[in-house]
Amino acid sequence: MNLYFRLLLLMVRVRFRSRLSLWGTSHVRFRVNPGDLDVQRHMNNGRYLTLMDLGRMDLMIRSGFWQRITDQGWYPVVAGQSITYRRSLQLWESFDLASRVIGNDERWIYLEQVFRRDGTVVADAIVRARFLRRTGGSVPMEEVLDLVGPLPDHLEVPRWVTEWNEGSSRHGREL
Repeated sequence: MNLYFRLLLLMVRVRFRSRLSLWGTSHVRFRVNPGDLDVQRHMNNGRYLTLMDLGRMDLMIRSGFWQRITDQGWYPVVAGQSITYRRSLQLWESFDLASRVIGNDERWIYLEQVFRRDGTVVADAIVRARFLRRTGGSVPMEEVLDLVGPLPDHLEVPRWVTEWNEGSSRHGREL
């Protein structure tokens, strides 16, 4: 229920916020509430991932990208993510979630999402996503880029992210 309330609030607030390029950085403010807590009384690790969904929605809606992919009959899916927790967030603390695209390869688009409290990094994550067609099948990255325009030159997937992607793709097959 907590997520649906936050999603509704985000959908209302996004209408009053400035437009944003898909290649820009979205910032969304949140506050830790009782439903976010785990038994240790800090924000649950899974809640970070849930809020990251909202950060990506803010970026897609404010850039107009959400409407474009919806019109095409596409939808985004997260295929992998890696998150590092650096500090705890406690009840009622306010924090910022920054979300931005960092690059793509032939199959995936990569995003970085960073949680900050008072300017200090609390957690940071890399997300690997792609787009699927409602009629079935995946959307080639070149079609995605045709829809939004080419990736700016300054955006490049860091080598360690490429290595993480390759390693995480292989690892599941080895089990």
